[in-house]
Amino acid sequence: MPKAQETVLEIDLKSLEHNYQYLRSKVAHTVKMMAVVKAFAYGSDSVAIASKLEKAGIDHFAVAYTKEGENLRAGGIEKPVLVLHPQSHSLKLLIDNCLTPSLYSKHILTEFIKTAEELNLKDYPVHININTGLNRLGFSPEEIDEVISILRKTSALQLVGIYSHLGASEDPAEKEFTLSQIATFKKASEKILEAFDHNILRHLCNTSGILNYPEAIFDMVRTGIGLYGYGNSVEEDEKLKPIGTLKTIISQIHHIKAGESVGYNRAFIAKKDTTTATLPLGHADGISRIYGKQKTAVLINGKEAPIIGNVCMDMIMVDVTDIDCNEGDQVIIFGKERSAEKFANKAGTISYELITAISQRVKRFIID
Repeated sequence: MPKAQETVLEIDLKSLEHNYQYLRSKVAHTVKMMAVVKAFAYGSDSVAIASKLEKAGIDHFAVAYTKEGENLRAGGIEKPVLVLHPQSHSLKLLIDNCLTPSLYSKHILTEFIKTAEELNLKDYPVHININTGLNRLGFSPEEIDEVISILRKTSALQLVGIYSHLGASEDPAEKEFTLSQIATFKKASEKILEAFDHNILRHLCNTSGILNYPEAIFDMVRTGIGLYGYGNSVEEDEKLKPIGTLKTIISQIHHIKAGESVGYNRAFIAKKDTTTATLPLGHADGISRIYGKQKTAVLINGKEAPIIGNVCMDMIMVDVTDIDCNEGDQVIIFGKERSAEKFANKAGTISYELITAISQRVKRFIID
């Protein structure tokens, strides 16, 4: 690839396919796989990612909201798309795009039945979300009997999936909690399975669940962060390939004298003569202020250049005193050479937050 001439997020679809095949190898061939492509496919490009995965053999997709599913359909995606957090106002749009709703509360369940019956639908596919301890969305186990009763009274819907979400499957210290979630899900889902005589998919595992809790792999697994190259552990990170590389260039180099300041609020004051480089990206591009004040660094010609002062809306400044570089030289924020996880951890956050924050004004460049 040629060196960047502007700020660009390169998206490597070959690395995506590598990650998909690695995760696929962790489950039996009879187990279906759902790719989570919400939030612009974790800050990349949802249609490009979904298109590649559809060709590779993915079974299902998941998004957070209906508009995200509509975007996939507009991009030609045909496989089933589960909307994890549909809202009442978007239910007709969801149906118009042949998306599958996750029904997580009595309110959204009754609203969807009302909409489906008004449209004279029959056996429209739905998934039920069971709250097993994350306490975010989902029916409590105590509500299962009522959910079964409501579903039995309508012919407009057909239950095709039951799922829950593990809250700490990457954390060995929370193994007891995770095992309790698995047990709760198994008991609640078995009650539902007994109430219906057709095939219903059960899915519980996220990326870390796939890797750490094979006993919780039911009929389908969901993977998000793993597809994008991060396994929530050093060991698994080495087996996966980050698909995104955020690059930019040096706009200008300054020679700062001892005692002079750099940036807003004089957040950096030079203790000695210092050479700085200004880069054309900032918190409007997803590199938030938490990364400033020398908490983390970018790579220039293979060397770390700490981010100094406050991150600006459109610019960051880095210390290049000991780096041989020029205006126009390429800068790596994160990617294969230095992962988003390491960049984020230095500032006390996680790769999820960093990669999903890359704004839409950053140009995406697809590599396949």
